[in-house]
Amino acid sequence: MLMLTDVFTVAPQSINVDTMGKNQHVVPNNGRWSVRGAGNTRVTQTFDTQREAIARAREIAINQQSEMFIHNRQGHFRDRNSYGNDPYPPKG
Repeated sequence: MLMLTDVFTVAPQSINVDTMGKNQHVVPNNGRWSVRGAGNTRVTQTFDTQREAIARAREIAINQQSEMFIHNRQGHFRDRNSYGNDPYPPKG
């Protein structure tokens, strides 16, 4: 089982991380929602709603050509979006 703490140190194999910025994670934080860059110990910004945190994480991920991971209230992955240099057509 992948733990929330593992997410910040694991880079997907299919992505060239040398040309991308840090992946962004939308995570629960004491009843609120935070955006945290992969590998960071501090959060980038905290919001009252998950929707606001997703919007900010999307802006950062687009700017850095990285991925955005959305977690649910229990910290498990809910969704994922890529804004990097994905192969086209997609594999699989």
